[in-house]
Parts: sequence; structure tokens; C-alpha cells
Amino acid sequence: MTAVGCAGLLALGTVGCGGGEEDPDAGTNGLASLTPAEIEERAVAAADEARTVRLSGTVITEGESFRLDVRLGLDGGFGEVSAEGGETFELLRVEQDLYMKADAAFWESEGIPEELESDPAETLEGMYVRVVEDDPAYEQLSAFTDMDVLLENLLTLDGEREVGERSEVDGAQTISVLADGGAGGTLDVALIGTPYPLRLQRPGEAGELLMSDWDEDFDLHAPEDDQILDYGDELVE
Repeated sequence: MTAVGCAGLLALGTVGCGGGEEDPDAGTNGLASLTPAEIEERAVAAADEARTVRLSGTVITEGESFRLDVRLGLDGGFGEVSAEGGETFELLRVEQDLYMKADAAFWESEGIPEELESDPAETLEGMYVRVVEDDPAYEQLSAFTDMDVLLENLLTLDGEREVGERSEVDGAQTISVLADGGAGGTLDVALIGTPYPLRLQRPGEAGELLMSDWDEDFDLHAPEDDQILDYGDELVE
């Protein structure tokens, strides 16, 4: 059969006119050919070099469950945190300045600042409360907006690694790394472009996180002065 004839059959969908099977790694970043340790190393390195990320999902730590949806960058971050009891609050950090916003029900359950004598629903609703660095709550709350802290503490696996299956996360092709057969966590890493980590199932069923919008810019600025309440050294009693 001539080359022209073969080309014509291929155009009609006929298979078998020469050539091998399509390379499943064509167009990928080559992670699938690496060891699990190398895949994990490249994913962690990509995360370390990134300027921004969005984290969403559930984290269970020290018996407490939190649901996160936060945008993080080198200079701070913002987003929403929901505690296991249903309390939800917003956090915003610009460099060292940390602000917290929640509804009246949250403040009533956590303790109203002594300085607040009026109706909390009227005074706190829709306002950003400044959390100063001397406040005992500052370290814990600011951690939810700290890209380096969250990635260093959350992006971990525990146990012997192996390469898992190919899959997709939000339409992106991935390859997974399993630790201890999955009991020690599973990390799904992008197979196209930069090998960013895209999904993490934490060890010991301690939650699942999606990581998206890597290196996508977002606006980060402090609230207007008339949106801020400042209660001094301690946020709650």
C-alpha cells in the first residue's frame, strides 16, 4: 500500500498503517517515569517556589476539625475558616496586620471583649476586629493565613512511598504518590506543566485538601479604617 493510501485510511479512522502505540507520557512533565520519592520532591519544590496558592478542604488536628477556604501569598492571605462546632469566621492578614470578621453568634460563643458594652450584633456584625501580635490567639489564627506554615505542616506523607494511579483533579491530569498504601496519605501531583501538588489526603484520615490557583495573583489590602475595630491586647476573654 502506498503512503498516500495509508494516509487515506488513517483519515477514515483505520488503525495499523505503521507506527507504534501513542506514548502516554507525551506532553506531560515526565513525572510518571520517576520514583515516588522524586515525584514528591518535585511537588514540594514547586510548592516552595510558588508565590500564591488557594487551599480548600478539611483539616483535622489534635481532635479538632476545621474547614478552610483561603488564598495565600508571600505577604499574607485571606479566607474563611469553619470550626467543627459550626462557628465560621473570616481572616485577613496583610504582612503582620491580622484582622478577623465574624457574626454576633460567633462572638457570643467565644466571649465578647470587655470593652464592648453595646449590642454585639450591632457593633461587630460586618466589622473587622484587629488581632494584635500580643494577643494569645494571634499565633494560631495567623497560621491559617501563612502560606509557608500551612504548606510545611500539611504537605506531608507518612510511610513507605509508592507510585499510584493517574487521575484528574479539577480537570488537570495527575499522578499520585501513596504512603503506606494510602494509610499514610496520598498526594496527587500535576502531570502537565509545573508539578504542583493538587490534592492531599492527609495521613490517618486527617482531612483532605485541594490546592489550586498556584502563582495566580490576587488583591490583598487592609480594610478601610471605618471597617476596623481595635480592642487592644486581647481579642476575647
